[in-house]
Amino acid sequence: MNFKLAFKVLMYAGFFSAFTFAQSQTLSFDNAKFKFGDDPSWKSLEFDDSSWQTKSVVSSWDNQGIGKEKTYAWYRIHFVLPESMRNSSGKSSILKIEMGQIDDVDATYINGKLIGSMGNFPDSKKGYGSNWSAKRIYNIPLNDAALKWGKDNVLAIKVYNSDGDGGMSKSPVIINVPKNIDGLKITMQDNGDEDIIINVKNIFNINLNGELSLNLTNGDNGEPIYSASKKISLKNNSSSSIVVPNKDYSFKILNYTFVEKKNGDKIDGVFIPKYILTPKASASPKLNNPSVFGVRPNSPIIYRIPCTGERPIKLSVKDLPQGVNFDSQNGVLNGKLSKKGEYKLTLVAENSKGKDEKQFIIKVGDVISLTPAMGWNSWNCWGLSVSQDKVMASAQGLIESGLADYGFYYINIDDAWEASKRNEDGTISTNDKFPDMKALGDWLHQRGLKFGIYSSPGDLTCGGYLGSIDHEQQDAQVYNSWGIDYLKYDWCGYSRAHNKEIDKNTVASYVRPYLKMEKFLRDQPRDIHYSLCQYGMAEVWKWGHCVDANSWRTTGDINDSWNSLYSIGFESQLKTSKYAAPGHWNDQDMLVVGNVGWGPSLHPSRLTADEQYTHLTLWTLQASVLLIGCPLDDIDEFTLSLLQNSEVIAVDQDELGVAATQDVADGDIRIWKRPLKDGSYAVGIFNVGNKHLNVDFSKYFKQLGIGEVKNARDLWRQQDVSTANMNYFIPSHGVRYLKIKY
Repeated sequence: MNFKLAFKVLMYAGFFSAFTFAQSQTLSFDNAKFKFGDDPSWKSLEFDDSSWQTKSVVSSWDNQGIGKEKTYAWYRIHFVLPESMRNSSGKSSILKIEMGQIDDVDATYINGKLIGSMGNFPDSKKGYGSNWSAKRIYNIPLNDAALKWGKDNVLAIKVYNSDGDGGMSKSPVIINVPKNIDGLKITMQDNGDEDIIINVKNIFNINLNGELSLNLTNGDNGEPIYSASKKISLKNNSSSSIVVPNKDYSFKILNYTFVEKKNGDKIDGVFIPKYILTPKASASPKLNNPSVFGVRPNSPIIYRIPCTGERPIKLSVKDLPQGVNFDSQNGVLNGKLSKKGEYKLTLVAENSKGKDEKQFIIKVGDVISLTPAMGWNSWNCWGLSVSQDKVMASAQGLIESGLADYGFYYINIDDAWEASKRNEDGTISTNDKFPDMKALGDWLHQRGLKFGIYSSPGDLTCGGYLGSIDHEQQDAQVYNSWGIDYLKYDWCGYSRAHNKEIDKNTVASYVRPYLKMEKFLRDQPRDIHYSLCQYGMAEVWKWGHCVDANSWRTTGDINDSWNSLYSIGFESQLKTSKYAAPGHWNDQDMLVVGNVGWGPSLHPSRLTADEQYTHLTLWTLQASVLLIGCPLDDIDEFTLSLLQNSEVIAVDQDELGVAATQDVADGDIRIWKRPLKDGSYAVGIFNVGNKHLNVDFSKYFKQLGIGEVKNARDLWRQQDVSTANMNYFIPSHGVRYLKIKY
């Protein structure tokens, strides 16, 4: 590249984060020219954008203080394509443009030519459709007439944000000429105990030939299980596959290597198929309840005793206080206690294999939800398509699958139950999908399950249904008449109705709508878990207890991607842990395991097995609310194993109620530690990187305040482990979960 051309490239240094043409032939941009609005002329090379602002492409609108919803904007990046990039591209005919997430829809142009788009804009014939979580990768042929070699080019990105963070984020814009083999995408389709299918796809407009080799080994001892190789010949957008037999859910490692025939280029990597760590529950009875339960004076007690073991199991209760009854057929405590204090009971479970006893304390006072709520919510699977039949099916599934025997007992209806108009007297009513809320509540309570519902302090909910604004007292009274035990109160709509009242510099305007509903909930003659859903605004974890909230969302909505899990589970919780306490819990949003989809069309969670182990480990360490988000009438064995680990759940439900803190951040290693009531500690050793690692836990003892570990237990495997050798293999995005005493 001559000096004049290099100088011209450097003129755009405001948009550059790297410029290494000689070695990698890659352009990378952290910033772009930016403007809100939409004008078709903004895609052209000739348009003068010199008056536009410069904004980051790796950070969302909200993070840059320019948040807007339901609006368009454009990014424009100027760059020079050096001739050296094209001349050294003998192995490829593609120019690749790679970007991060775009919230929610984009159309991307080079010099006015459309090269790709994801999602549907509001004016699309197909109707609006978001695709905010997908990474954008677009290709254009090197010989395309739109490209200007050795001259100025413009990459123009039109975006639309419906709601949320808005704009481009997560990654710089990268432009390069890849090798032929870079167009090869190797993925694993894994259903656990069925065959593994390895799919190989060529996304470049070139022919690709080579050989794929596979080796499956035992993940614990390295012994070979299966090996195969296959010659692969692929045209553009064609694919091929190999079936790898997989007989069970044991821990396995699948190594793959593809060697291209023409140039000898190689891709290799590792897949870890789904594997189950949780042992099957013992045939002997085991009581899985936390040691405490909170109720206010004269509020109805509804408590289903969670117990595993071979059926039939005889449940009984010793020292039952006057006013409390026990339904032995359903295993449910019910009744009322009027006097404040602690009532100590002994729960007993017996079957032909053995007996288990456990002390249980009913604390009658002003604080409820002494341990984080556990149950199910309809949103992540059914979205706005929820119905009474679907709710009842999942409630029945909660019992029949055995999940209720581990302490999951809330059944929560999210948005879309509301009628389009209120009754003449102003009371809220249901739409046709929910013919009888009172009967549904009675049906759930009879089975020892609790009943949750959803509303908003605004005029409308997120889904466009009626909110509670100006009807808070009426709604609270109706909830009581239906037997509601849990209210998720979602900010959606409030900012639209009260925009002038919201001062982002003060907490009071965020507290006001939640304090108003709290008063009317407390007036009801039953306990209603109060869940604030406002995405962590105004640092809700600092004041949520002041409105007597039992839990509060600390982040935006989760989805089934590693980026979302990492952002919510690791980054967002660093400052919230110390605010968790019995009766008042951080809520990292619902669990994205099993089949999810936010509507009638569902898909298996896109999180890998290791990411799902990380998901549950983090949530339990952080004392988060545990709400399952998949339908429970048809749940797979792997997902059940995640949710039916009594030792993992016991950490979440620990009576001490102190959430974990991140005590180690060393490269890709994160270690979170939580003190427990019995004097031990739960410790999660996480690998957040993209490579599998061997981690010597003992090297972090000093940093963790550990002198010598006296005993250690692997919580997922439910087995004691050696304290002499604490070197662990931790897969990418995976975890080792320990309970230790020192």
